[in-house]
Amino acid sequence: MSKTNVLKIQQAPQTLRELAQSKMRDAIISGVFEPGQRLVERTLCEQIGVSRSVIREVIRTLEAEGLVDVLPNQGPIVAVLSWDQAQQIYDIRELLEASAAADCARLVTDGDLIALKSALDQVLAQRAKGNPSAVLADTNHFYETLFSAAGHHLAWDVVQRLNGRISRLRVLTLSTSDRLQQAPSHLQSIYQAIAEHNPDKAALACRTHVQEAKAVAARVLTNN
Repeated sequence: MSKTNVLKIQQAPQTLRELAQSKMRDAIISGVFEPGQRLVERTLCEQIGVSRSVIREVIRTLEAEGLVDVLPNQGPIVAVLSWDQAQQIYDIRELLEASAAADCARLVTDGDLIALKSALDQVLAQRAKGNPSAVLADTNHFYETLFSAAGHHLAWDVVQRLNGRISRLRVLTLSTSDRLQQAPSHLQSIYQAIAEHNPDKAALACRTHVQEAKAVAARVLTNN
């Protein structure tokens, strides 16, 4: 390795805004900040330890992600996720994930399968520990690996734009103890179908996974 390569920064450090944004996003997704709760700039500055200008930038970004609403004469609040919105998100997920899984089954390489199995093993390990937040993060990595192996990069961009709201729904459904056990098992079925190079089976496994999550979300959101 050359002397210049030794000095090269491989990964840029996160800025203060990015760190604050990550903290705020995680707090909303995990329910630390509840739906409808007002987000007071001065309080957030004290809680996170950043300036008002940083908080304002973060709120603008989270508003674009659908996690924050800015109301006239009230200011920013944590967005309330309605059942109508949730239905649309699940319908989009079902279409994109089933299509990606089918193409992944057709195109997957041995290297892709190794990466996908590693991602699945991480989900299963966190399920065994009873760690919903880690299951959430590793599930996202599993799908990112799947979409990449399928060559569905633009579709993954769409999923990423919805990811904050998808993550909120996953936390909502994983909070039921049975779902924490069932969801990773569905990922096993998706992986197995892909490993068998069976597009129809992979797509069906994805649709089943999303439809069951949708049914859980319906029970929770329509009862509130």
